[in-house]
Amino acid sequence: QVQLVESGGGSVQAGGSLRLSCVASGSTSSRACMGWFRQAPGKERERVAFLISGTDKTVYADSVKGRFTISEDKAKNTVFLQMNNLKPEDTAIYYCAATSGTLCVIGRYDNWGQGTQVTVSS
Repeated sequence: QVQLVESGGGSVQAGGSLRLSCVASGSTSSRACMGWFRQAPGKERERVAFLISGTDKTVYADSVKGRFTISEDKAKNTVFLQMNNLKPEDTAIYYCAATSGTLCVIGRYDNWGQGTQVTVSS
């Protein structure tokens, strides 16, 4: 199993920036893919970005391309989500997630953090 702890959420005005962090512990094989998801009230959960650990492979949702950057510091077992030019529609609870390489292929994540709130005001 994998334990994930997010931090870095908060409230900002539109155009501002935030950096989310996710510290991971536990099974390395279950952290082959690391992703960030978000869920706004009344909306379905959306995958924002993910990376394949140890590679330069990253994938972003169209809604955040060019504004958000996912990265990792393997030495610190930490994944980051740098969010720039934030918009009110980015307001949501953001979750860090991890999964094995096998499940990553089908987009299924089986380890989740507790979430961190991001609020963007206009």
